[in-house]
Amino acid sequence: MIRLSNTLPLIAALMAPLPALSADLDPSDWDAVLEQAQGQTVYWHAWGGSTATNDFITWIGQQVAEQGVTLEHVKLSDTADAVSRVLNEKQAGQDEDSAVDMIWINGPNFAAMKDAGLLYGPFAEQLPNWQYVDTTGKSVQSDFTVATEGYESPWAMAQVVYMYDSADMVPQHSAEAILEWAKANPGRFTYPQPPDFLGSTFLKQTLIELTDNTEVLLRPADQADYAAVTAPLWDYLDALTPVLWRSGSAYPASGPAQLQLMADNEIDLAISFSPGEASTAIANFQLPDTVRTFVLEKGTLGNASYVAIPYNSGSKAGALVVANALLSPQAQARAQDPAILGYGTVLAMDKLSDEDRATFAALDLGIATLSPAELGTALPEPNPSWMTLITDDWTRRYGAGQ
Repeated sequence: MIRLSNTLPLIAALMAPLPALSADLDPSDWDAVLEQAQGQTVYWHAWGGSTATNDFITWIGQQVAEQGVTLEHVKLSDTADAVSRVLNEKQAGQDEDSAVDMIWINGPNFAAMKDAGLLYGPFAEQLPNWQYVDTTGKSVQSDFTVATEGYESPWAMAQVVYMYDSADMVPQHSAEAILEWAKANPGRFTYPQPPDFLGSTFLKQTLIELTDNTEVLLRPADQADYAAVTAPLWDYLDALTPVLWRSGSAYPASGPAQLQLMADNEIDLAISFSPGEASTAIANFQLPDTVRTFVLEKGTLGNASYVAIPYNSGSKAGALVVANALLSPQAQARAQDPAILGYGTVLAMDKLSDEDRATFAALDLGIATLSPAELGTALPEPNPSWMTLITDDWTRRYGAGQ
């Protein structure tokens, strides 16, 4: 499987500027966009590891079908696979009719494609439903410290929480407390294996918790003393790994696989990037109703999920229709419903109609979902370079063959 780190040298070789906007497609002329989108098929390359998410994407497909667009979900286990495909097309001179029309993307993948000029745009702030987006209270115009500049459109908010079985333990509100609990309860905690995004998130969250200077993480890693900054993380993991599930000799491959371990009562503690995931899993009978969530006293990471359109998509108008549909109040309320997804909304309630606000207010967020006050302010993501380097370093230290 191709990972992001494998794509970076190729990206560097393809840094020649590319025309981003099609001369005959103006995102602000929505009537023209809708006309051009008629009959187009959009191949949305998106993570396919969750049945609930897949079902939501199917529902979005039903919504855009009413506007003449066919949506095909190309299920990914690694976003870098879609990035690599666009890169390979560019290398082969395929500057039109890409196999990839839209990508669920953020972080290092977005930064790499944006730097290489491989994205269509800017388009996000010209979408009709952008008028409802919360641009002041949520980080929807910056992705892992990289300004989006309209080259990707947000559709969900996420923040790290820890899911725990309240029948077996109490919340542990710091990385050190988690370590001490794990030592006292060996085998009852694990995290997905990096470079799975959730496993890499655990590494970032722990690094932020342990470092004395979080400001350095907002700059590229090559502008810092990487070894000194990350030393506390490796010391922590050296102590934690032997008391993980299966003594750190194996890890769940993904978030859903981690969730299954909790359902099977093999672990009591798991990381999540969705405050509503536990409630959704309880509602779907995937977790016992004793599962609850907590955050760390110093705060937890938060970010937005985005969609972006490759520069060589042959269905740009159709992709714009899909991106706009994801921002509709109807879609956002459906995504926030724990019985559906439990994702946070990117919309501002004071920008919505009374009817739409009432829809959100009526949502039962579930017994395991923390209130916004309990979640606290989300911590900013580090610069993308940190995620790439610590993930590669983790693989060398604790990955295959350990």
